[in-house]
Amino acid sequence: MSNQDDTSISPTSPAFDAGLAVRTEVMGADFVDAAFERTRGTDGEALQEFVTANVWGSVWTRPGLDRRSRSLINLGMLIALRAENELRGHVRGALRNGLTRTEIVETVIHASAYCGAPAGLAAMRVVQEVLTAELGPLEPSTES
Repeated sequence: MSNQDDTSISPTSPAFDAGLAVRTEVMGADFVDAAFERTRGTDGEALQEFVTANVWGSVWTRPGLDRRSRSLINLGMLIALRAENELRGHVRGALRNGLTRTEIVETVIHASAYCGAPAGLAAMRVVQEVLTAELGPLEPSTES
């Protein structure tokens, strides 16, 4: 990764290779490519490599939890941390990992009870933006 002139991402270790595969499947190739491109040739490039190898390659590949569960956990943690920029990508990843619109919204509501209304409201702004972009507007309910 470091000091490359081209835009291709090449693995530097087995953990990096595994992490790049999982990260791309969950977050999408455009998201991952943009993350690396933003930091190429900067001090942040090493952090992208570290996160890919250690978070995605060592944690997301562990047995014991499926990706759907990991996404659900991540949403709650990112809401608690008020990490709205990271939340945006992980809402898309949660959809890829099988969470429904309702489950994502209920996660925000549930986290709001524990993290507070300001965190929940900030999260819902991001979640609504992503859900509308990815799934379209919420259909009006036909129930009375």
